[in-house]
Amino acid sequence: QVYLEESGGGSAQAGGSLRLSCAMSGAIYRTTCMGWFRQAPGKEREGVAAINNDGETMYVESVTGRFTISLDNAKSTLYLQMNNLTREDTAMYYCAADSCVTLDWVLSIGVTRFDYWGQGTQVTVSP
Repeated sequence: QVYLEESGGGSAQAGGSLRLSCAMSGAIYRTTCMGWFRQAPGKEREGVAAINNDGETMYVESVTGRFTISLDNAKSTLYLQMNNLTREDTAMYYCAADSCVTLDWVLSIGVTRFDYWGQGTQVTVSP
């Protein structure tokens, strides 16, 4: 079993920044990819950013250039640095981990295929 716990969510003004953290524990060796996903009210959960154990990253277009995903292996912690936030970034953010084929697989169908999820952390962006 892999355990994930997010932190760092909160409120920010448009144009501001937040950094999310995801502490990973348990059978981490089972995972080869990690990702951040989000779910806004009334919308489906979507992949936002993905990273593999080689440090390769991929982002959805809406956050490219604004968000950065990173992994600190020594601390077993996944991060999501979010800059230049907009109201459209308001959502519950989840970290997830599992084995994967490719990073675009993570973003496209990881939401239904990943087995290990955190409980989520809320991000609210005000005008």
